[in-house]
Amino acid sequence: MAQVKICGLREPAHVDAAIEAGASYIGLVFFDRSPRNIKPADAAALAANIPPGVMRVGLFVNPSDEDLDRICASVPLDMIQLHGAEPPARVTDIRTRLGLPVMKAVGIAGRDDLDALWDYGLVADMLLVDAKPPKDAPLPGGNGLSFDWRLLAGRKWLRPWMLAGGLTQDNVAEAIRLTGAPAVDVSSGVETSPGLKDAALIARFIKQAGGTAPL
Repeated sequence: MAQVKICGLREPAHVDAAIEAGASYIGLVFFDRSPRNIKPADAAALAANIPPGVMRVGLFVNPSDEDLDRICASVPLDMIQLHGAEPPARVTDIRTRLGLPVMKAVGIAGRDDLDALWDYGLVADMLLVDAKPPKDAPLPGGNGLSFDWRLLAGRKWLRPWMLAGGLTQDNVAEAIRLTGAPAVDVSSGVETSPGLKDAALIARFIKQAGGTAPL
């Protein structure tokens, strides 16, 4: 049984579907180039209706201090997700500046990428183990790509972690079995087209992952 994060939500009905099905994390994307990008005013309205016990996660890509301050002043977030090329020192700086826990995404393509999980485990509160995007990919995540999950089998990290990258209702149970992931993150895997979530896909994904009910 793994906790589930549904990322890139923009519609109240899809937030409600995720919570009703047992999602533990709701992800709101603040990245202009993403089809899942949400305006702060709309995000604030969604976040205000998320019940206690469900983590409201704001996803940022190489954010400036000004963007972080502006968005966090209006959107009640419980956690910051950094999905860019932020170095460990920047993770520490943002964590200290905002007084919020930080989850750092780390892209994995092969065994050589695993060392970064230790480096970021020293400074982040949580790790998101994602598929490394191709060099020409327009987005740092949400590309529907996976990696060899066997690379993670039997490994332990310094911080809690969740698995992302190409997960769908058809493969999430196997991904959890192979990696032992305590939590999973999905975005494109519960969409009918880029940025358009589907309530039925959300519910089926969480069921296959064995998602825990909100605390």
